[in-house]
Amino acid sequence: MNIESLRMFCLVVEEGSISQAARLSFVSQPAVTRQIRQLEEMYRAKLFERTSGKLTLSKAGETLYPYAKEIVEYSKRSFEAIQELTGNQEIVLYIGASSTIGEYLLPGLLGEFSRSYPNLKFNLSIGNTPTILSKLENNDIDIAFVEGVIENENLIIEKFTDDELILVTSPIHHWSNRDKIHIQELPEENMIWRESDSGTRQIVESALNEYAVLENIKSAMEIGSYQSIKSAVEVDLGVSFLPKLTVAKELKNGTLHEVKISDFHISRDLWMVQKSHRFKKSGLKYFINFIRQ
Repeated sequence: MNIESLRMFCLVVEEGSISQAARLSFVSQPAVTRQIRQLEEMYRAKLFERTSGKLTLSKAGETLYPYAKEIVEYSKRSFEAIQELTGNQEIVLYIGASSTIGEYLLPGLLGEFSRSYPNLKFNLSIGNTPTILSKLENNDIDIAFVEGVIENENLIIEKFTDDELILVTSPIHHWSNRDKIHIQELPEENMIWRESDSGTRQIVESALNEYAVLENIKSAMEIGSYQSIKSAVEVDLGVSFLPKLTVAKELKNGTLHEVKISDFHISRDLWMVQKSHRFKKSGLKYFINFIRQ
């Protein structure tokens, strides 16, 4: 069986066109077409159909694709394993993470892990949870670290830690010298929010709604990044609920202040997600054990 033909078949499926697959592979369109025809001759079935000029998978193509994807992936893994064994290739773990985890948590963990395994290298992709999970399903990354709801039952999902969402103010805010406030005091201040479709904001709003204070809270502004929210809070434009991971440095330096709320606590789970593979990539099991510890 020609692994390259299967790889090209998968690329055509994923890109939706022979021309794009040819461009990404630096070969001619006829060369791609020949490889597809070779597969069709071998399987004695048409793999693609053209409907209104659009390339779509036939029933046979739909059946073949997951098998082809798996064969190509294991061929790649077997090559990497032998190259690593013979010392001809360094080990690279491809990791995907949602923004909070990738920007604030993983860099320190990767640095700590690298001190014990200096021969392992990392490639870190950061994006929103759906994007990262898509990369995992397509084998573009070896493991994912995300927040939020994961609905794919074919993935191995494991909680590896949680992240508290805390109320922060500027160091000159009149709440900064108090041990705690009551939740009913929140409507006195202007709230700085993430954008409306933010997972963090939805968690906070749901918690506040349970205490019947959400509708009375005054909104100062909506900002699309944690860094910008932190800057706005630092200059006392309002208060905000932020993941504790994102403000650890500011709390330590005193540029932001955490305000406790009596009998009120919000946290979210952070997940380590894997695909089920018969053979794990070399080095991945060490990294997973490190994260679990």
